[in-house]
Amino acid sequence: MNVARRRISSLGLAIALVGALIQLVLGVYYLAMAHAPKPHHLPVGIVAPAPQRAAIVPPLQAGGSFDVHTYTSAKDLTSAIRERKAYGGVVLDQKGATLYVASAASPAVANLLKSLYTQEVARRTAAEVKQATAAGKPVPAATVAALTAPPRIVDLVALPADDSAGSSLGFLIQALSLGASIASMALGQLGRRTTRSLQRGIGHAGLLVLYAALSAGVALLAMSAFGIGKGADHGGLFLAYGLVSLAITSSTAAAVALVGSAGALVGALYFTLGLIISGSSIAPEMLPRAGRVVGQLLPPGAGASFVRDRLYFSTASDTTELIVLSLFAGIGLMIVIVCNLRGGLAASAEPDGGAHAARQVP
Repeated sequence: MNVARRRISSLGLAIALVGALIQLVLGVYYLAMAHAPKPHHLPVGIVAPAPQRAAIVPPLQAGGSFDVHTYTSAKDLTSAIRERKAYGGVVLDQKGATLYVASAASPAVANLLKSLYTQEVARRTAAEVKQATAAGKPVPAATVAALTAPPRIVDLVALPADDSAGSSLGFLIQALSLGASIASMALGQLGRRTTRSLQRGIGHAGLLVLYAALSAGVALLAMSAFGIGKGADHGGLFLAYGLVSLAITSSTAAAVALVGSAGALVGALYFTLGLIISGSSIAPEMLPRAGRVVGQLLPPGAGASFVRDRLYFSTASDTTELIVLSLFAGIGLMIVIVCNLRGGLAASAEPDGGAHAARQVP
């Protein structure tokens, strides 16, 4: 009895230590990635005469915070913002200064640009007021009005009132990632009830595709229930959500097919590690470089960018995201089918007719 109690106590202590270690690792990881988001080569634009650009661009690019692109006209700049090539930009012309942003790309980035722009306008205004009053003469009313006018800020792609904080995309990607990971593991367990074969592999792949379609439909229903994406292309959104779900489920199923039950950790890693660097709640350019690059090469990150464009930026290019998601989905399905085919051939070649097929690989 004492031996049994000691074993139980040792096991309990080991579980507690492992749990604490996991918490420590995740805590350090989350804080390292997102405890103090700041821009890293954040793409912005400027339209201004050369002398003004020379005074503005170097300070912005110092330290690698911003990547400033020069545009020849306000039209070119606003097109770049709508195509998600830039998060915002400033136009300096005869009418004065105007800041263009797109809060739908990232509310945090839009607020950052607004804050920096407002501070700079206030600084310049103070300098001009000081210069105008230095001579001790009255300042004309027109000059006072021009100097005290509020900064001109235009939100080209604003968030809808039903998603004013811009958090809906992050919640939807989180729910989709968790649901897809669980579904993939459950479907793998269901496959254990049958003998490995090409037919089973195709059936498993078909179930993954079916689940992806159902998952996309559920995501659209959830959006509609809360008034999100009213003016978006719902057909494009359905395909986007479906491809994200399929990329997660099929790659997790492929890992299980290759290494057994431990492969299910892939789905857990998507949810625990991949979401924080996915860019669904924090713009990728606000993350450390490693997190930004890796995040966009995983299904949650590529999926978040793909879905955001279908929601708000219909003219943006999604080639990279489409390639990433298609590779995870296509290669995952192929591995599931091939592993079942090889397992079936190996079992049929055994003298006992495949009695060892009881040890299934999903």
